[in-house]
Amino acid sequence: MIDKICTFLTKKIQKEMSDIDEEKAEIINYGLQNIIGEIPKIFLLFFISWILGILKEVLFMFIVLLPYRGSSGGFHLKTHMGCIIGTSLFYCGIAFFSKNLVLNETIKYLVVTGGWIFGMIMIKLYAPADTENVPILSKKERKKKQIMSYLTFSIGMIAGLCIKDNVISNILILGNLVQTLNITKLAYKITKNKYGYEVYGLS
Repeated sequence: MIDKICTFLTKKIQKEMSDIDEEKAEIINYGLQNIIGEIPKIFLLFFISWILGILKEVLFMFIVLLPYRGSSGGFHLKTHMGCIIGTSLFYCGIAFFSKNLVLNETIKYLVVTGGWIFGMIMIKLYAPADTENVPILSKKERKKKQIMSYLTFSIGMIAGLCIKDNVISNILILGNLVQTLNITKLAYKITKNKYGYEVYGLS
């Protein structure tokens, strides 16, 4: 249903704007699918988290991870259903573990320190992790997003270490670490994605 709506809208846009070729139309279609597809995905995510009794935790994580997810990028699952399931597992899984995981201060310090070093390396290597459908080819734009990734990831990890509330601390640490895994080459290989800049080259 969403595919048909997006295809219809893309054709209408193409008809109105003669300079849009098939390659640009494909990018527009993909963008529309992401925008329109987000609505039922977010609704279902919050509904599931409400059923599981973790709505507050999921809402908090959704908001605080948005800057890092937006700047660092990550793989996209091929179908809307796969995307809905993947998103729900990401947020609900981390929220659930965060409510039930207790780390002493020493272990938390080691996890944050090791995780921060790992994150800095992954961001250097892969961020912003684009896709072939929505590539980020401008060197200036990539540099800007990479700097934002360094900044937002570091703030999240430091905040996770300093905040005393166990659940909030776990959400910040686990959320940032799992999001970092989403940009890695291994994650792209498992989900059969390709980095857009590798496919098209940088401008």
